[in-house]
Amino acid sequence: MVAIAYDDIVKAPKALLHDHLDGGLRPATIVDLAGAVGHELPHTDPDQLGRWFVAAADSGSLERYLETFAHTVAVMQTAPALHRVAAECALDLAADGVVYAEVRFAPEQHLSRGLTLDQVVEAVLAGFADGAAQAAEAGRPIRIGTLLTAMRHAARSMEIAELAVRYRDGGVVGFDIAGAEAGFPPTRHLDAFEYLQRENFHFTIHAGEAFGLPSIWQAIQWCGADRLGHGVRIVDDVTQGSSPMLGRLAAYVRDKRIPLELCPSSNVQTGAVTSIAEHPIGLLRDLRFRVTVNTDNRLMSGTSMSREMALLVEAFGYGWAELQWFTINAMKSAFIPFDERLAIINEVIKPAYAKLI
Repeated sequence: MVAIAYDDIVKAPKALLHDHLDGGLRPATIVDLAGAVGHELPHTDPDQLGRWFVAAADSGSLERYLETFAHTVAVMQTAPALHRVAAECALDLAADGVVYAEVRFAPEQHLSRGLTLDQVVEAVLAGFADGAAQAAEAGRPIRIGTLLTAMRHAARSMEIAELAVRYRDGGVVGFDIAGAEAGFPPTRHLDAFEYLQRENFHFTIHAGEAFGLPSIWQAIQWCGADRLGHGVRIVDDVTQGSSPMLGRLAAYVRDKRIPLELCPSSNVQTGAVTSIAEHPIGLLRDLRFRVTVNTDNRLMSGTSMSREMALLVEAFGYGWAELQWFTINAMKSAFIPFDERLAIINEVIKPAYAKLI
């Protein structure tokens, strides 16, 4: 097999389902915005600040990992700041060869300077639209769908769910809950999920990352999640060996084709797995789960979609066929209409990979 060059991975079309807006800021933008609002940072040199985020997040603890967001969220409290961050997000993803992305953020975390929930959403949507337009002009078209996230330790999930449905025709394609899993089960937000189902609206749930199989079971069987945010701990229900055996829950997840939004580098940082080489993505892919590859937080993990793909190529010897498989899995699992998913697969992804395989 011919080695895959990193530059070629960047050029190949990629689809991203799990990326946090407040986890992907450019360090230089954080420095600039922090200066404008008087927020104190660990470093004011962008390069040093970028390295600090990765080091601080690389703790082996989800709770410690989440603490780094205090700095990014602090500088995302005005409409111009949110617009800028969203536009730069679109440009950065497009420059990395991402043709479709679903980027999530929690509107309730951006209200400290007087914005309303609607104003927060509108600023982000406008930023994504402007960034995508600039990317298209540069010959790097990208489509971005937005997911609105409710924090699982708070009590605003119904309000955020209603907000998401209100903007479903303006670019919001789904709903999510995030934050520390332990002690905050998804069933606390059951009323929001039941509302979303009545509204025929898509949602994913962070589950099976820091917490194990019970959170996955609750997310699917109690809450009705369309996808699993991370879901890496589903491997706990697989008896490994020469002939792996799937438990009832793992078999259900695989057979129902419930997508797993796996984030390799992030999973290593938070201690969910020990290394990329030991990541269950290899086994789950071999067992034909609906595996997708994602960035989670590009700033905290010092990563990109191309880097995540390159790490898997190095760890598991994957070629273009596997990278295409991951990419098509993600597009099949996207929260946009079926015909639009199919168009991106058949008109963008498959023709590009046909030249590489």
